[in-house]
Amino acid sequence: MNMNSGKTAVVTGASSGIGRATAEALMRAGFTVFGTSRKASNGPDGVTMLACDVTDGEAVAALVSTVLSRTGRIDLLVNNAGVGLLGGAEEFSVAQVQALFDVNLFGVIRMTNAVLPSMRRRGQGRIVNIGSILGLVPAPYSAHYSAVKHALEGYSESFDHEVRAFNIRVSIIEPAFVRTVFDQNGIEPDSLLKEYDQARAGFKALLSDVMPKADRPEVVADVVVKAATDARPRRRYTAGKAARQVSLLRRFAPAEMFDKSLRKQFRLPA
Repeated sequence: MNMNSGKTAVVTGASSGIGRATAEALMRAGFTVFGTSRKASNGPDGVTMLACDVTDGEAVAALVSTVLSRTGRIDLLVNNAGVGLLGGAEEFSVAQVQALFDVNLFGVIRMTNAVLPSMRRRGQGRIVNIGSILGLVPAPYSAHYSAVKHALEGYSESFDHEVRAFNIRVSIIEPAFVRTVFDQNGIEPDSLLKEYDQARAGFKALLSDVMPKADRPEVVADVVVKAATDARPRRRYTAGKAARQVSLLRRFAPAEMFDKSLRKQFRLPA
């Protein structure tokens, strides 16, 4: 049953995938939910969708002002909007990597900075950032994406320490493979190099095998709701069985063993 809690949530990138599932799950949990997408789009029933490009500071400020004018409060921000890069690290131009960071990291910072003053004034709030297991482990042909998720890990954990004095908590969610169109919408490299053709083809074949068995977006959405409502929220939440297994291996397996296992998983030469 959807019992309205009186709380307001903002979910970026809510038109599809994890963001859409999260908006729906939060609505069922009793939140009044505002979802965003870069361009005007339809969202789940009961979710108010607003256009907002998280790389545009003025658009972010306007979005937050609109939500506050309608509800008077923002209790929860879910930073989900993001893009991906899939390819050899040297195949991408610096401009492409800068664009990745502008959405996946600086977009998070813009949104967070915009909602924080109202949360501080009310003396409460939650910020949940959608990270990735690649913020903990390396993955070939995802060097820049891994770099931005590692950066998001450091930002989230450090920032959580800073805002606890205001009764605001920051958590990061770490899923592994999730059944969305995210991998299909990744940005192609500016300069494809033939030296990586064989390995790239193997990695894409791996994705084709893994994605049909990957977690559904609802798995991640349920963890977001948990992070948003836990009385004592954690800084990190893994989402899904595969993410939990990888996290444990990274923490406890010897480095050489983990390295060999990862190369085998990604079908790289020993």
